Amino acid sequence: MTKVQIARLNRRSLAMLIASPLALLVFPALGDVAPPMSGAPRLAIGGYDTVAYHTVGKAVPGRLEYQTLWHDARWQFSSKENLDLFTADPEKYAAQYDGHCAMGVAYQDGHKDTVDPEAFTIVDGKLYINHTRYWTTEWRKDAAANISRANRNWSRVQATPEPEK
Repeated sequence: MTKVQIARLNRRSLAMLIASPLALLVFPALGDVAPPMSGAPRLAIGGYDTVAYHTVGKAVPGRLEYQTLWHDARWQFSSKENLDLFTADPEKYAAQYDGHCAMGVAYQDGHKDTVDPEAFTIVDGKLYINHTRYWTTEWRKDAAANISRANRNWSRVQATPEPEK
């Protein structure tokens, strides 16, 4: 290797050392995504505030400074008040099936799937979130049967690996 090649390599290495941490400052979400199978707790509902669905009736993004671990997942909240409400009664506010797609859990033998935080329904005070708005529409056509089927499937589905994003 020539001195010129070594100098180029050193400049590239230095550039990468500088660029990598800067990328996390410019794109902080990159630092919040755990790679599959990393052992890090997954981010429930894509980081949306599960309490806000109940209190304001819509999907509200959570914030990193307001989060807690529950059922092997990180749950984020838009405010300390919502974090405190959840901490006091997680069963009341958490999305059913630990925030996995309700229709996916209900479907045939059931499976875990990712969710669209905007694709939600509240039935009898319980929050159900689906993979897409299409599946929320399908879910609502027979919510009682879907809930019954998902509840039967959940104990088995709960032990299966997390879906890939």
